[in-house]
This record gives sequence, C-alpha cells and structure tokens, in this order.
Amino acid sequence: MIWHITKRELYDNLNSLRFALATVLLLALMLTNAIIHLREHPARTQAYHDVTAESVKKLEARSNSLYRLAAEGPGDLHKTPSLLRFCAEGDEAFLPTHAGGSNFFPGIANVRPIWRMIYPQETPHLFNIRPDFTTLDWAFIVGYVLSFIGILFTFDSISGELERGTLRLTLANPIPRHIVLVGKFLGAFISVNIPFAVAVLMNLLLISTSDAVQLNAEAWGRLGILYGIVVLYACLFIALGLLISAAVRESGVSLVVLLLIWVSFVIFIPNTLASIGSRTSVPIAYMEFWTQRMQLADEARETYRDKYGDSQTPPPVHILGEYVTTEAEEYERFNEAYLKQQVEQGKRARAITRISPTAIVQRLFESFAGTGFERHLQFIENVQRYAREYREFVVDTDRADPESLHVIGIQEGMSQKPVSPEAIPKFKDTLSLSRDFNAAVMDLFLLVLFLVVLLAGAFLAFVRIEV
Repeated sequence: MIWHITKRELYDNLNSLRFALATVLLLALMLTNAIIHLREHPARTQAYHDVTAESVKKLEARSNSLYRLAAEGPGDLHKTPSLLRFCAEGDEAFLPTHAGGSNFFPGIANVRPIWRMIYPQETPHLFNIRPDFTTLDWAFIVGYVLSFIGILFTFDSISGELERGTLRLTLANPIPRHIVLVGKFLGAFISVNIPFAVAVLMNLLLISTSDAVQLNAEAWGRLGILYGIVVLYACLFIALGLLISAAVRESGVSLVVLLLIWVSFVIFIPNTLASIGSRTSVPIAYMEFWTQRMQLADEARETYRDKYGDSQTPPPVHILGEYVTTEAEEYERFNEAYLKQQVEQGKRARAITRISPTAIVQRLFESFAGTGFERHLQFIENVQRYAREYREFVVDTDRADPESLHVIGIQEGMSQKPVSPEAIPKFKDTLSLSRDFNAAVMDLFLLVLFLVVLLAGAFLAFVRIEV
C-alpha cells in the first residue's frame, strides 16, 4: 500500500511543471559549477606547485649552513588547494593560503634574531561565518535551491488533496494514516532526488572525465558523504513541507507559511546570528597586537642591555644564545595566544548559527570538501606540527656534531658542517577524514534531530486532520 501511494505521488510530481523547472534549474546550475571549477582549478594547482617548488628550492639552498637553517627557517608553508572546492568554496578566497616565519626584527647585541613561526592571522574574513550567497558551489545549490524545491513539492501534498476532496476518499479505505504519510514522504523524496541526482551525475561526469582534475579515492569517499548530507537535508525540508501542509487546510496558506519559514531559516537567521556572533568577545585589534609583540622584542633587548650594557666584549656564547632563543620563544608564544583567541571567537560565533539547518549544512560541506574555517584550522595544525619537527631537526643535527658548542641561534655556537638537502624535513599539508568526522558529529546529530522533530510534528498534525 505504501508503494501504491508513493507511485501516485511520484506520477503527479513527474507530470507537473515544477518537476521540469526543477530539473532544468538544477542541471544548469550544476553544469555551470563544473565549468567554473574546470577553468579555475588548474590555475590554482599550478600556482601552488610553483610556489611550493620555489620554497623547497630556497630551503635546500640553505643546507650549506645549519645556522642559516635555524636563523632563516623553512620559508613560506603553503596550503594545498582542495580537489572538492566546487562542492563548498567557503571563505577560501579570503583566508590565507600560506603561513611563514620571520627574523626581520632588531637583534640582541648585533646578533641576528632566530627564526620564529608567524601563523596566518591578518585576514578580516577569518570570522565570516555567514553562508555565501554569491558562490555557485554545491553548498549554495543544496542550501538554497534544493531546500526551496523540497517545499515546492510538498506545500500542497496534503492541503491540496484536502481542498480537492481526494484525501477523504483515500482515508475512507482501511489504510493507517501513517502509511499514507510515509507514502507521500517517499513520493516527494524521490521526486526531489531524481533531478538532483541527474544534475550531480552530469556535474561529476564533466569533472572526472577532464584531465584538469584528478579525483582520488578519498575525494570520491568524501563526495559520497556529502551526498548523504544532501539526502538528510532534503528529507528535512520535505518533512517541514508535510508538517505545514497538514497543519493548514489551504494550499495557498501553506505555501505562504513555508516561504516565510524558508526565508527565516535559510537566509535571515543565519546572517543575523552570524553578525551577532562575530561581534562577541572581539580580540584585540591587529595594530594593538603588533605593538605588543614589538614591545616583547624591545623588553628582551632592554633586559640584555641592563645586564651587559653596550660593552664591546660580548658575553659568553651560551649566555647570548639563551637571550636569543628566549626572545624568539616569547614572541611566538604571544603570537599563538593571539591566534588561539581569534579561533575561539570564530568557533563561538559558528556555534550560534547552529539553529539554522542551512548554516549547519554549509559547515558540513566545508568540512568534508576541505575548505573554509575547519580546513584553515587543520592547515594551522599542520604548520604548528611542522614547525616543531623543523626545530627538532635543527637541534638533533647540531647535537650529532661533537665539535659543536650546541648553542642554537649563535653561528659560532652551532655545527659548521653542511646539511644534506634530502635530510631536511619538508612541509606536507594533509587532510584528516577522521578529524573531519569528529568536527562534524555535533552538526550531523543536530540535522538528524531536526528531521526527527519535523517528522514527528508532521505525523501528529496529519493524524489530527478532520476530513
């Protein structure tokens, strides 16, 4: 009996104008998305390979001196462009594409300052947690277009039959009401899923058959996860449409109510809450931060001058090395604290927007597509991990030389032997699917919770209908 009701709903939807319009619209958007990605991705990839090769070349050029490796550092560390940027671009156009180090600060006692890591912070869009209206990616198509199509297929699913009197004939038969509701749900779900599945297949066919993009096994796995999120999100709005359609007795009223809810939860609430959230606990301004970290360097030099003055005879190498390394460590510790403050603000602001399913889906798409805020956090973690590995390599290499004084940061106190270029650790920016899952657990749970609540509401509203 469920299949009979499903087939009837499916037949009505497939022969309607809205199904044809939905198919054409989704197909056009997905093909445009694929064309844009095929045009832009090769340029991004080539630019990444060029700057990465140049960074490696400069790093290996410093291998003639361990001191140069310690003082100048590994150079810029670049973020790997995502293969699935066409699924969710997020804020990639505004977020930093690389992190770097610096030693361009006044030294102590005319000694060149040691290299310190500078993490990407100077971006005004690090806290731009609003869903993007302008980027034609999967997240936009699913978040706005597919959700609208979902309510378009369900706004008159029950109220329309109630107006025409066909619902009375259906319920006159010995059919449980939950069977009727499940049949209508499945009919609407298949009707919505058919045009979207066709559009996705054409999108992926165009991308995967091109030589410009090579999707690996992990990318296909992430695409499967993203499609599962699409299914969950589409079910949510289908359940919402059934709930409102069962709660009112006129299809026109149902459509108006659904449109108001759609505008509120898809457009208005995410942006309003994002604006409020991004203004909570604002960290210090960047210029103030810059002033404070310059003061740290000044304090280190003042401490040295108070103890040793401007004597032409420098203190022992190990004492001078201690000042140099301590100044660099304090500077970087302050740098990390400021970065942590920024990240925490972004996380709090994003948490506020979880009241909107659309904002949740946007973040889930960014997580599994390897873009946006979560991707940026993984990049920072990779940079921090590599910075530790690089320093450990310098220290271990110096300790392996028995002729060295083992004073890091002072040329006379470090090993004078050249370093093998192949032995120097190279930066690798990788993504972790398990970390993405851990970050997405709460959002997935909230989507399921939204769906359960709406399905329960639709059932309670339908069983109370008087025909």
